[in-house]
Amino acid sequence: MLLKIILPAGILAGTIIGAGMFSLPFIFNSVGLTTGFFYLLAFSLIYIYLYIFYADLIIKTPGDHRFVGYSKIYLGQKGYWLSLFVGPVQLFFVLTVYLILAPSFLKLFMDGGYTYNLLLFWLIGSAVILASTKKIALMEFLITIGMAGIIFLVFTAGFKGFLSFNGGWGGLDLSDFFVAGPILFSLAGSLAVPEVVRYFKEAKVPLSYLKRALVFGGVIPPIVYGLFVAGVLGLSGNVSGDSVSGLINKVSPRFLSLIGILGFLCIISSYIIIGVSARRNLSHDIGVPRWLSRFLVVIAPLLLYFAGFSDFIRLVSFIGAIFLPLEGIFIILMWFKANKISNKPSIINKGFGKIIAIGILLVFFMVLVYELINGIL
Repeated sequence: MLLKIILPAGILAGTIIGAGMFSLPFIFNSVGLTTGFFYLLAFSLIYIYLYIFYADLIIKTPGDHRFVGYSKIYLGQKGYWLSLFVGPVQLFFVLTVYLILAPSFLKLFMDGGYTYNLLLFWLIGSAVILASTKKIALMEFLITIGMAGIIFLVFTAGFKGFLSFNGGWGGLDLSDFFVAGPILFSLAGSLAVPEVVRYFKEAKVPLSYLKRALVFGGVIPPIVYGLFVAGVLGLSGNVSGDSVSGLINKVSPRFLSLIGILGFLCIISSYIIIGVSARRNLSHDIGVPRWLSRFLVVIAPLLLYFAGFSDFIRLVSFIGAIFLPLEGIFIILMWFKANKISNKPSIINKGFGKIIAIGILLVFFMVLVYELINGIL
């Protein structure tokens, strides 16, 4: 039974854990540890339920689709066009986040200026996206190894310092939605839910295990993030936005080089996975010609970066507070619609599920309004 849960849970957890993790030490240090950890736990719970709703939606819908395809089925033509903004366009911005973060790791173990390292990363990632025969399983394995190495090294090296951390835990401030965007970004993994459901179907594992796999896969990332935050804050009181730059001159050069290599391995693997997913969304769900989908996936992140989207924290906050609440709202609305027209049994109690779904809608709406108002003002 355990293997039936662990393997699909690993697909979800491996997809969730990514670049967003590196924004959390700075964010937690800014708003206070109490507020940071509270929102991490609260949004983790919300996302676990969201993944269950999404999986339930997938089970109830005939055929093989992705986010854009489900939007067209349940939300009509208007929903379909808006889903293009929420889906593929969001992935372009996520790829840009990885471009921004890459030089921070490259400079830890090789020479070269920021722009040079960024373009080097872009060339390597683009080449593999265009001509890759690597399997997703191998990419996820590399991500897992890289992340496990970073977290183990950082946590063990910084734990003692964290126990005497001179920063403040502070009081709980529920009105400080500044933290919402980066945390939502770090916990987002809806891209993996269709793959988890597909695993159950192809492996012929009973769907009764699906909900437990999603819960387990959703619980792992916040635990990992908590360890990473503790390690970074323990190593350096001067926390940088990308977590790693602030460690320079705080730890040994060899330690930094190893973190840089592992971090690069992690983000290049994630860049490839997201790029391939964006390419497939464009060609399969939208019908964009293959050559054009490849061109857009390669060139769009670079154009966004040079268009001014070059601040790691601000871009993570923007994606987390605009795109991801919209995506969550879409999934909940589609789930409501699917329940009206499908007679298939749900993996979540419909009565209880409706109450939770309405609560999630309200939270995502609040985050979205907060970001829009503060962005305008």
